[in-house]
Amino acid sequence: MDAPRPVTGPDPQLTFEELGTPLHAATFVVLDLETTGGPPAGPDPADADPLAAPRPDAITEIGAVKVRGGEILGEYATLVDPGMAVPPQIVALTGITTAMVRDAPRLEAVLPGFLEFCAGAVVVAHNAPFDVGHLRAACRRHGSVWPRPPVVCTARLARKVLTRDEAPSCRLSALAGLFRAGTRPVHRALADARATVDVLHGLLERVGGQGVRSLEDLLALQVETTPAQRGKRHLADAVPHAAGVYLFRGPADEVLYVGTSNDLRRRVRSYFTGSEKRARVKEMVGLAERVDWVECAHALEAEVRELRLLAGHTPRYNRRSRYPHRGWWVALTDEPFPRWSVVRTPRDDAVGPFGRRPDAVRAVEALADASRLRPCTQRIPARGGRGSPCALHDLGRCGAPCAGLQSAEAYSPAVAGALALLHGRSDDGLVALREKVASLAARERFDDAATHRDRLAELAGALARVQRLSAVARAEELVAARPDGGGGWEFAVVRHGRLAAAGTARRGVPPMPVVDALVATAETVRPGAGPLYGAPPEEVGVVTRWLERPGTRMVRTTTPWAVPAQGAGSWSGWVTRARDAGRGSSGPVAAGEAARGPRVPAGPADRRPRRRPREPP
Repeated sequence: MDAPRPVTGPDPQLTFEELGTPLHAATFVVLDLETTGGPPAGPDPADADPLAAPRPDAITEIGAVKVRGGEILGEYATLVDPGMAVPPQIVALTGITTAMVRDAPRLEAVLPGFLEFCAGAVVVAHNAPFDVGHLRAACRRHGSVWPRPPVVCTARLARKVLTRDEAPSCRLSALAGLFRAGTRPVHRALADARATVDVLHGLLERVGGQGVRSLEDLLALQVETTPAQRGKRHLADAVPHAAGVYLFRGPADEVLYVGTSNDLRRRVRSYFTGSEKRARVKEMVGLAERVDWVECAHALEAEVRELRLLAGHTPRYNRRSRYPHRGWWVALTDEPFPRWSVVRTPRDDAVGPFGRRPDAVRAVEALADASRLRPCTQRIPARGGRGSPCALHDLGRCGAPCAGLQSAEAYSPAVAGALALLHGRSDDGLVALREKVASLAARERFDDAATHRDRLAELAGALARVQRLSAVARAEELVAARPDGGGGWEFAVVRHGRLAAAGTARRGVPPMPVVDALVATAETVRPGAGPLYGAPPEEVGVVTRWLERPGTRMVRTTTPWAVPAQGAGSWSGWVTRARDAGRGSSGPVAAGEAARGPRVPAGPADRRPRRRPREPP
């Protein structure tokens, strides 16, 4: 791994790209709306045609001015027919009467053209939540897509920049007088928008003295930040615009927080703005003394490096992935009459990992039903025990090897069935559990049916996960490539589920020499124990998701990468519907109906030939 590069102060020479979007190069559309009064609202679902219903929040006029670098590029102004009479108090305030808007275009005709006028620009308004809220509601009502532009509110910005002595009031008329606007606001859309342009320019002159030079700085200034956040913005000054991993370090050089991003500089800068709302992270920023980073070839390498750094440093302000090898596994015991047990260390024939021990215990219960292995915990010698049969023997669910009534040879078919279920050679055990759910529901034992349904869904999901990940971990070496979107390739060398090397071949660079160099210099990986060959499950999961993304191509592999056809992965649709049914159930009746009804269909058995017929959905 490359040595992290420390950041101790501002870089004296910053490029325009590093500075963000300069304010003089940003295009602003300063707008104002006049309405019939009231806050914006969506359509009334009770109305067959919401446009035909009188609305207290309809738009009557739109005015906007497009500016860049202090130069006016264009103006937009139109009256809008609100489809209702203008209230008298609004007529008195704005001078817009019902007669004036009667022949004006409706909002659905005006909206597309106005959105096109605003395209690619920063939207500015005085009390922007009101104006932008109306436009967003209009887009919802009329089927247009709100483009989610950056928004600047001059009222909020004025409260940040001006003192109470300078501006006792932040109303538009007061600020227009303070900045000697060329147009007096008169509650008409275009006039008010022109006045807001002058207010915006006056505020930009003020914020320039506070070190605000880019659009990103301006947007960040609007939101609340702590003094510690504002005072440490220089920590991001030398971080590059590149994919990679960043590390916040504290006073004792300890790692406080680790993260990853496709744009390191932009992500690190966000920690020093009001967009960061997490209290713990704000506390971390207050302790941080410097930021290190590691540039990566592409996003997969960044994700893997993040996981490894989290495991190596266990930073206290990260909540996830700090202990990758912690977890619970379900495995067969090594004895003449094997049984399922919960263990900490994965074995070759294991299911997991489970984050909590109770989840693993439920998987043991489901596996015992699915595989017909004994559920008791006593150790039984090879020639059988001399105990007394339990109630499970009387119910036909156990051959009672503890009492010497079943030999190891007679017990072995159950072990073979358990291994076949585990390795995906057969899903008969899952089918048997599903039939049990249907039987309980048919007898109107809805609570029991829902319990067994949820247990089956958890088991099928765990089996599918380990079968899917072990298919990647089994390969001694796997080389894959993905298009980088610019005519080049991203490469990954995977050995036993771990990322051993990563690189890129830009457009015009022959890819195979790059692949050969990556393979020659890749990390040596020695396989370990367990179904994932000792690899951390989270890392194998990240690598597998990258490999499964559309567009990924296999360059070479020592072992065919394939998941078993009769594995639990083919139950993914059933598992999803079962979990949806569990979340949607309320009470025993609903749970039972979900277990037996079409919300939990028969499963993947209906999509391929079987040795015996299965029940319909």
